[in-house]
Amino acid sequence: MARIETRELGKASVMPQSPEEATLDRVPNPHPDTDYVARFTCPEFTSICPVTGQPDFGILVIDYVPGKWLVESKSLKLYLTSFRNHGTFHEDCTIGIGKTLVELLKPRWFRIGGYWYPRGGIPIDVFWQNGKMPQNLFLPDQGVPPYRGR
Repeated sequence: MARIETRELGKASVMPQSPEEATLDRVPNPHPDTDYVARFTCPEFTSICPVTGQPDFGILVIDYVPGKWLVESKSLKLYLTSFRNHGTFHEDCTIGIGKTLVELLKPRWFRIGGYWYPRGGIPIDVFWQNGKMPQNLFLPDQGVPPYRGR
């Protein structure tokens, strides 16, 4: 088996203070000839409101059909955690994470759902997808209900 080079896996890691400081690693997909869905759910995602400086809380659900690459999960966790000190609007945060992962992984299909808790009394949910999902795959609902006092 080929040696996998990663910057975070198997090492002590310091939490990056911003998404720009974070490193995302990818590893070879052991089944590049098979279409399947990989899902990551981040139920305690936080970022900072760029206007008030107050924390924003949300649930991120990332689904993708890998091509040659998988995202290495520890580096993804550190990358997502780096948004805790990052001021950004919900739309920019959700779409920016999606575009960053698509650029890194070049998946066959990708989607991200950002389910944000209310700020100012209004929840903002953000959805983005890249590409067409391959046929004949099981894709469960993202499992986050519309806001009703989640």
